Amino acid sequence: MLNRRTLLTRVAALSVLSGGAAHAATASFDAFLQGVASEARGAGVSQATLQRAFANIRPNEKVLELDRRQPEFTLTWEQYRDGRITAQRVERGRQAYAENATLLDAIATRFRVSPRIVVAVWGLETNYGGFTGNYNTIEALATLAWDGRRSAFFRAELMAALSILERGDVAPERMRGSYAGAMGHPQFMPTSFERLAVDFDGDGRRDIWDNRADALGSIANYLGRSGWDETERWGREVLVPAGFDAALAGRSTRKPLREWLRLGVTAADGTALPPLDMPTSILLPGGAGGQAFAVYQNFNVIRRYNPSDYYALVVGMLSDRVA
Repeated sequence: MLNRRTLLTRVAALSVLSGGAAHAATASFDAFLQGVASEARGAGVSQATLQRAFANIRPNEKVLELDRRQPEFTLTWEQYRDGRITAQRVERGRQAYAENATLLDAIATRFRVSPRIVVAVWGLETNYGGFTGNYNTIEALATLAWDGRRSAFFRAELMAALSILERGDVAPERMRGSYAGAMGHPQFMPTSFERLAVDFDGDGRRDIWDNRADALGSIANYLGRSGWDETERWGREVLVPAGFDAALAGRSTRKPLREWLRLGVTAADGTALPPLDMPTSILLPGGAGGQAFAVYQNFNVIRRYNPSDYYALVVGMLSDRVA
């Protein structure tokens, strides 16, 4: 007969394999960590790393609360835009751009990604490193993986985080970030860190928490690997003609820019738009009668960082202002 501890461990393992129903209801947190540790050792994580990583961690109720909390309302485009493109953020972005100009130029030379877009992502993610999160990443990911709502996703992120610790890129005590496991200045999830973080200064560690060169270089590498084209803009604000068919708006409708010009679309700042064959979509984030934007392929690259039209528009607008 199985003893209770063995049974609970097996239930936890079965729950993971089946997509996870609710670990918190079927297995103790300690039993869950034992299963993770066994898997991690099989992947090459040492016992010493596991002991440091799991020291004094426990289910974090605040993490569960934030993960389960449903927003009371959906922000309008105007609320989202005005809450993020503030005079203070723009001014701080200009300062950050100037203070890091030499580094940003070196990053642009290597990755072919504009400094202004790197700074804008940095500014929107963590207010230029001003707040990168204060949750213990291992504890947060373990809590979410154990809880079971999205266990497979967070277990994979937890395993990646343990591998990062094993390689020595960061100490467990410094591996901190958002409640959902996003880390450092760029707010990378651990699997994104594994694929896309870079050791830009060549010191042997990929440190996105305290090393600005690595952090900004990693943002540029993410965008570059996602298809950024330095010869094109992200998009621009435009004006649509009276009676514009709002059904034509949206990322799913792409026409050559010259075709939109023929339909009466003009630049909001009064400049002449070039009659190019560049695939272009028209977005009306606030609905008909509000702001309109012509967006190009680089807009979709920004969405690879965060799959939100609002996010990508704000990054683009902020990039235009900080530089």
